[in-house]
Amino acid sequence: MRHIREYDRGKAVAYAHAWAYRRNPMYYDYEDLGGDCTNFASQCIYAGSGIMDFTPTFGWYYISADRKAPAWTGVPYLYDYLIRRGQERRWALGPIGEACEISDILPGDIIQLSFDGERYQHCPIVVRAGTTPEEILVAAHSQDADDRPLSSYTYQRSRAVHIKGVLWP
Repeated sequence: MRHIREYDRGKAVAYAHAWAYRRNPMYYDYEDLGGDCTNFASQCIYAGSGIMDFTPTFGWYYISADRKAPAWTGVPYLYDYLIRRGQERRWALGPIGEACEISDILPGDIIQLSFDGERYQHCPIVVRAGTTPEEILVAAHSQDADDRPLSSYTYQRSRAVHIKGVLWP
């Protein structure tokens, strides 16, 4: 029987602060292959969740640079995984999220940004919550940042994901 554990937001945020301007050598740096933001967000979420989902294709895991789930490094795939879009993800192990308003996020949650208004291209992690983009601070790779106000990005759309917990075996 699977059960839900609490997501450790403190560990996720501590990881974000520790690695915002550096790269953890345990993970490949995808900066020159389209960006490292979602890889970094996944590392932070993993620090707070403590479990990966090794389901082929639809899981959320990192083994090596070439052996990782699309959700580990792809902005839209991470969103779909966290909110459990699709029946194949419903009871998958790992972090469970829900779409929310940015005013409802907490530290350790993510916000995805669309710069062109069509697709989401950036995935910072929240390190300090607030009710407005001016009050919300994020950490990110690809334009490395820590304690950066969300309002300092020029974006057309945003979507937030609140991590509700972690599904364990």
